[in-house]
Amino acid sequence: MINGKRIVVVMPAYNAEKTLEMTYREIPMDIVDEVILVDDHSRDNTTQLAHDLGIDHVIRHDRNRGYGGNQKTCYTKALECGADVVIMVHPDYQYTPLLIPVMAWMIANDVYPVVLASRILGNGARKGGMPLYKYIANRALTFIQNMLVSQKLSEYHTGYRAFSREVLERINLEANSDDFVFDNQMLSQIIMADFPIGEVTCPTKYFDDASSINFRRSTIYGFGVLFTSLQHRLHKWGLVKNARYS
Repeated sequence: MINGKRIVVVMPAYNAEKTLEMTYREIPMDIVDEVILVDDHSRDNTTQLAHDLGIDHVIRHDRNRGYGGNQKTCYTKALECGADVVIMVHPDYQYTPLLIPVMAWMIANDVYPVVLASRILGNGARKGGMPLYKYIANRALTFIQNMLVSQKLSEYHTGYRAFSREVLERINLEANSDDFVFDNQMLSQIIMADFPIGEVTCPTKYFDDASSINFRRSTIYGFGVLFTSLQHRLHKWGLVKNARYS
């Protein structure tokens, strides 16, 4: 706990057997109360390894529900466990869990209700091996998104995020996609609800066993991001109402 707040880490997993233990061993268990891993019907030994490591709650989907669908299960279970602060850490070791105390502290002490670990602040993305085309796409999409949703975030595409219980209870997660664009739809909801967002700089690692979507899926994701931001702006202007924000 931090400041009397219960800290829960959620790990949306898919074929994470090779990197799960490295990630889990870095979680600061002196402040983290529980860890939840949701295996999205992996084809490897992720679920058994999670049990062997002693992870508190291991859930395996009976079918692949997608990255967004995985997160929905993660957050639902975290709230059931009484979490006050929920931190999502990918088990592919692309982001270091050593930032958990900083992110959790900011929320537990009411500095921000949402904290993103940004790969762009501090030049962590390129130093960590982010492909140039992904870096350029990240910067371009973020620029457009900031204009459409009236924010000044350094990036919207990090998978390392922390939320207060209030945020997760307020927004309608089930209205979001089960695919990768879930992340951006969730941030759009958070911004629409006027929750301020903090950022911390984060190093990242790109290597063979780290998860990454291919160029085709990245392109689909990019168009989904732009469409989400456009929906946000039209809803904000009152031109086209969207049930996602209700």
